[in-house]
Amino acid sequence: MALVEVDEVSKGYARRVGFRSRMQAVVSDVSLHIEAGETLGLVGESGSGKTTLARMILGLVTPTSGTIRVNGVDVARASAAELLKLRRQMQPVFQDPYAALNPRMRVLQIVTEPLIIHRESTQGKSGPELRSRAVELLTEVGLDESALGRFPHEFSGGQRQRINIARALALRPKLLILDEPVSALDVSVGAQIVNLLQRLQRELGLTYLFISHSMPLVRYLSTSIAVMERGRLVEMGEAVSLCANPQKAYTRQLLAATPELPAVDYGRS
Repeated sequence: MALVEVDEVSKGYARRVGFRSRMQAVVSDVSLHIEAGETLGLVGESGSGKTTLARMILGLVTPTSGTIRVNGVDVARASAAELLKLRRQMQPVFQDPYAALNPRMRVLQIVTEPLIIHRESTQGKSGPELRSRAVELLTEVGLDESALGRFPHEFSGGQRQRINIARALALRPKLLILDEPVSALDVSVGAQIVNLLQRLQRELGLTYLFISHSMPLVRYLSTSIAVMERGRLVEMGEAVSLCANPQKAYTRQLLAATPELPAVDYGRS
């Protein structure tokens, strides 16, 4: 069974046109599956519905129609207790690494906050159990213990994204939804984050939904690719074959519109 099953999902919002209210579709009849351990690249231009679909998978937005199941649980119809348990299994990593962090919280508080919310520790924010877990998480993403007492503004963009990834890993999720996680970073720094994500997937057995507008980056990272245009899924297939032989004109346009990834020294991951 697939880890994520999206079946004929649509999402629309009411829009005022004159004296009438009209439903405007943002996502229309999308169906896709993500197998455990794979990376599905979700690609399309801005406004194509990628982030809305991701938010529906996370349970942050309710579909107008259709069904989304994560690990067999219907996200939209899950009880509060089921949804709380389900949210331990899937975590997001956002585009802007600074906006995603509370500037008033130290790194220790940031990366252990999920553990406190989900009651994995009763020792408080400075308990040795939480600190030990925070050190483990930072080590996994290539940061050291000295970061724990510092604030987000004291780090570079790449380091902040590593902190975001560490927080996402705190509950040992099965699925990470990565929404343009390197687009706000310099190319060389973004390449290091990509390298980190690949290593974490190998070591932890993670499943990724990787959202991007860059076909070369999605091709490099993904097992399979889904292409969205104006809220619809227009093409989906194995990454290498889809990029080598795209069937849809829109997919060919995306491939032609973005340059190849430059040669980058990936450095330490």
